[in-house]
Formats: sequence, C-alpha cells, structure tokens
Amino acid sequence: MKIEQLKIFLDQKAQWYEQPRFIEGDPISVPHRFSRMQDIEIAGFFAATLAWGNRTTIIRSATRIMQLMDNSPYDFIKNHKDEDLLPFTRFVHRTFNATDLLYFIAFLQYHYSRSDSLEDAFVAPQAMPTKDVGDALKHFYNYFFSIEHPDRTRKHVATPARHSACKRLNMFLRWMVRSNAGGVDFGLWQKITASQLVCPLDVHVARVAARLNLIDSDRADWKTALQLTAFLQELNPSDPVRYDFALFGLGAEEKI
Repeated sequence: MKIEQLKIFLDQKAQWYEQPRFIEGDPISVPHRFSRMQDIEIAGFFAATLAWGNRTTIIRSATRIMQLMDNSPYDFIKNHKDEDLLPFTRFVHRTFNATDLLYFIAFLQYHYSRSDSLEDAFVAPQAMPTKDVGDALKHFYNYFFSIEHPDRTRKHVATPARHSACKRLNMFLRWMVRSNAGGVDFGLWQKITASQLVCPLDVHVARVAARLNLIDSDRADWKTALQLTAFLQELNPSDPVRYDFALFGLGAEEKI
C-alpha cells in the first residue's frame, strides 16, 4: 500500500473510532465521569495505570478506586485522614495491590500539595519536552519515586530509561493533551503539544503496525514506539497519535 493510500485508510479508521461511542467500553470512560480538571487527572491516571488485560476488568477496578474515594478523587487526595485509607488495604488488580495503591495516593497528595495540576509532574523546567515526551517520562519516573516508597511499586511506573514502550503513560498523556474535538480525549494540558506525544504501543497496535510495515518489529519497546510515531508524523506532523485510534481499533475490534 502506497503512503498516500495508507494515509487515506488510516484517516478513515481514525475518524471512525475517535467518536464518543468509543468511550463506554474503554478505560477512558472512568475520567469521563468527572468535570473538574484534577478529578479527571486522578481518575485518568489510575485508569491508565491499571490498563493491562481485559478492558471490562480495568474499568471495574478503576471504578472501585473512585468509589473508595467517594467519587471525589481530588478532595479525597487532598483531605483524607489515615483512617480513611483502611478500605484501600483490600484492593488488588492483578499484580497492582494495596501497597502500590497506597503509595500512589501518598504521591498524589504530595504532588497536589505543591501544584494544581498533574501536568507539572511531567514538565518540570529540566524536563520540558522537545521533539518527544521521552525526557518528560523519565523525569516523571524519577519524581514519582523521589519520596519514600516501596520498591515493589517501581514495576508499575514505566520509563524510557528502561527501554519500556511506556504504553500506559503515553496513553494517559494522549488523554490529557490531545484536543477534545473528537469527543474522546480531554485537551486539558497545554505545556505538552500533540505533536510531541508518542503513540501508545500495546500488543494490538504493535501487531497491526507490523502487518502494515510501519515498524520493523512488533516488539513493544521504546525504540519501536519512537519508530512508529516517526512514521505517523509523516502522515500527520501535528497530531501523529490520532492514529492510535485506527491501529488499536483495527487490532482490538477488527482483529487484523
């Protein structure tokens, strides 16, 4: 398929899948229940963190966290007392357990005591994204674990420094940064641009991208994520990650 034909094909698929009907069965449905920026950030961060495996289970687990926070995540993060954390000690989602969840809560409380937005955890002056968000993701990892933390929780936050594709964090950034014009993403953050985003590379996206010869290998690592994003930038320099909708839909829904 010539690049012109491929662009037409992927544009059509992206337009088909980037619709409000996409939301209900996807983890992004969890932050869509809220309207305040910080609530959306927190709900989105947890939904993205838990986003591996069955989407129904992901949504159910993220919903459980929101319920434990009385469906007011920002107020809970800012104002909870130690005794309010007891119900969280029974939480588990695959290998993400109560120890991890309690640390995530502690970090978010630490961060929101210093900043009004989670965006600032990614874009400190020394980590402002240039060509892509790689340095911002590395900074976030270091900052996230800059306070006392359980060592086991490190496996639940990815970083390009370990060659991870950072699929879940890149998905979270897509949600926060891309325009809400399509009715799916939120467009809340302004310090990172859509052109700097890296395509979330899960097994569905990697398989479809390899079949379309967009990448050399379907190995889901940082190098491959950058290679895929570079190709997508040729199709749409200002918004390459728009094609995440097309590639994911082709893989997860159409089983290509």
